[in-house]
Amino acid sequence: MGSVAGAVAVALLIAGCTSSHKSAPAPSTTSHPAASGTPSSGTSAPKPPAPGGLTLKVGTAKYPTAMTDSTGRPVYLFTADKGTTSTCTGDCATAWPPVTTTGVPSIDAAFTLRPGTTTRPDKTVQVTYNGHPLYYYAKDAGGAGKGEGSKAFGGDWYLIDSHGNKIDHS
Repeated sequence: MGSVAGAVAVALLIAGCTSSHKSAPAPSTTSHPAASGTPSSGTSAPKPPAPGGLTLKVGTAKYPTAMTDSTGRPVYLFTADKGTTSTCTGDCATAWPPVTTTGVPSIDAAFTLRPGTTTRPDKTVQVTYNGHPLYYYAKDAGGAGKGEGSKAFGGDWYLIDSHGNKIDHS
């Protein structure tokens, strides 16, 4: 009787593994969300980010060509930064929080370049675009873009477009 019970247990274990495997969703074939493929008419959804990744898109009500995160919060570049190294730390990073990610950042079809990342002194990973570390403005709310053209912490702050260039509305 012991061998029958053992055989039943093994059969149940195999059946449980098989049914569990069949009910799980198939793994995604997109291993790196990038702006590749044929551009669409703009009606397609952005490619999903890697787990923990940030998605960048274009457009706010006030600045329709400005880069934003997936919630519509505008992002900025800081002219005092040299290359992909951020010079905004301490009080600067409180007023202008870095755009960080825990995965591979992704973009929607409007972008011409892939986002990158850089490691900050505190070991967080900051998103970069066209060689510029990206930041939020702490006083922005609802996609306002209130930081556009500001001068603070030894440099100027500008919204950035999908080509990675500053948008100067001043």
